[in-house]
Amino acid sequence: MYDIIMDVLLRIIIMAPGFLLAISCHESAHAWAAMKFGDDSAKRLGRITLNPIAHIDLIGTIVLPLMLVLGSGGTLMFGWAKPVPVNSGNFRSKWADFWVSFAGPISNMILVVIFIFLLSVFWSFVPHDFYLFKPCLEVIISCIGINIVLAVFNLIPIPPLDGSHMLARFLSDELKLKYMSLMRFGSLFFILIIVINGQTNFLSKIISPIFTSCIYLSNILSNFFKSVVL
Repeated sequence: MYDIIMDVLLRIIIMAPGFLLAISCHESAHAWAAMKFGDDSAKRLGRITLNPIAHIDLIGTIVLPLMLVLGSGGTLMFGWAKPVPVNSGNFRSKWADFWVSFAGPISNMILVVIFIFLLSVFWSFVPHDFYLFKPCLEVIISCIGINIVLAVFNLIPIPPLDGSHMLARFLSDELKLKYMSLMRFGSLFFILIIVINGQTNFLSKIISPIFTSCIYLSNILSNFFKSVVL
């Protein structure tokens, strides 16, 4: 029992940095994009920051991730941050809502690219017998995985996920109103997605090839760095 508890705690320590960075960048990107398009509501509330404290949601950032880690034996951490307040009436462009919504997933994609590069550098130049090599390696790989999951999940076009706001831009006003009215069922949709994924594993079928490709790209970069140095 002691070994199991320590293993789960270690997994939390490994995954927590990537998770907190991912949700902080995601929400900050929404706030920054909203400001660029004319709405500074989030900026005035201090939401353009990588400090996770500004973005913490009790359920989505603490309770659910810990429950998932404990329930999965330390293999899964997922959740969300406190939504960024947006006043679309302040936007200066009809495409603003699309890009403000897309900014979150884009920030996670950028982080994926950064950590792929970091992984290749780490693998190439840090001695593999360094006593912190394995945990540091797992932290970097975890950062890649978590950001892929957040980007893909948020692009699902189901209210209130980012993908729904992006899709709404292409709908007629009448259809958009009906579509976005589904947002009140957001919690139900979230549970439904989790249940369906548990039965079909459809998210893993999307995410696994992307994750594998990222690791493969990192290996290519690592070999390139070694060839240049050596």
